[in-house]
Amino acid sequence: MGQDRGRYDFYIGLVLAVSSSLFIGGSFILKKKGLLRLAKKGSMRAGQGGHAYLKEWLWWAGLLSMGMGEAANFAAYAFAPATLVTPLGALSVLVSAILSSYFLNERLNLHGKLGCLLSILGSTVMVIHAPQEEEVENLEDMNSKLADPGFVVFATFVVIVSLILIFVVGPRHGQTNILVYITICSVIGALSVSCVKGLGITIKELFAGKPVLKHPLSWIFLLSLISCVSTQINYLNKALDIFNTSLVTPIYYVFFTTSVLSCSAILFKEWRHMGTDDIIGTFSGFLTIIVGIFLLHAFKDVSFSLANLPLSVRKEDRSTMSANGVLSHTAYELYDNATESQEEILESHSENVSRRNGTIAAH
Repeated sequence: MGQDRGRYDFYIGLVLAVSSSLFIGGSFILKKKGLLRLAKKGSMRAGQGGHAYLKEWLWWAGLLSMGMGEAANFAAYAFAPATLVTPLGALSVLVSAILSSYFLNERLNLHGKLGCLLSILGSTVMVIHAPQEEEVENLEDMNSKLADPGFVVFATFVVIVSLILIFVVGPRHGQTNILVYITICSVIGALSVSCVKGLGITIKELFAGKPVLKHPLSWIFLLSLISCVSTQINYLNKALDIFNTSLVTPIYYVFFTTSVLSCSAILFKEWRHMGTDDIIGTFSGFLTIIVGIFLLHAFKDVSFSLANLPLSVRKEDRSTMSANGVLSHTAYELYDNATESQEEILESHSENVSRRNGTIAAH
């Protein structure tokens, strides 16, 4: 019965995680459409300090979609392992990229399409091999896991590294090194996901009629989550303001997901009962998603489509044959045609010269 219940919760969390990506990915399109409509009307744009978007219903629809996506993502952590929910967040990037090509007329080149395909395949592999975490049914179970020596050491290490990066490394190298601010967001994000997991359990017990609000751990989770999320938003905005978004987004995804996977493995012991094939499958799926996100972002400004591929292949074939000292039949034909054209030009030029000479002689 408990195993059936765990599988049922797993599928609920999976549906919520995918729904979250759909809502969040779609929210960017709705907001962008609303802002473009305002720009056509001549209203002051948001980048110039205008707030006319508050009167645009499409922008509010995007905000509502974003809120629904975040709520679904929050609820997903209460049902499914963080190792499954966090990597599936990459689907929101794919949804946004695909919808942008249809509704915003933004170009999605061949690299982007391959990146989307690889990310979907990687997400599918991760879902198939996702670890089944140990049962955490109430706050008492969560409290005992937080007191585990392994997690205490991990959390202490994360806090110390974060403080060093914030107060020592950040002021010196944050403006020039893209990894500083992203690392701060990522390592703190591991703790924020643990807080989200704890709050999800609290809400489940609250709906079950248990007096969880009297438990101090509930308020610790809430205050810790507020501190972690506010710090993440602050330093992520700094990174986005200084460096290129196409670089920040994939690097942040890789660092953040790696931190969450590490924290989840230590806190919930998700890998202890997994087989070797599931461990390999999970890592393979994660690496496939990383490659897909990299292709989607790193080459998004490169104009390359499937129609350019045959031309590139032909050029490579010709250059290879020329390097080997062998000309293809087509090359010989081009050479013969060029020779015949030159001979015809010379003959016509000679005739014209002789005609002009004859005319001059006649006069």
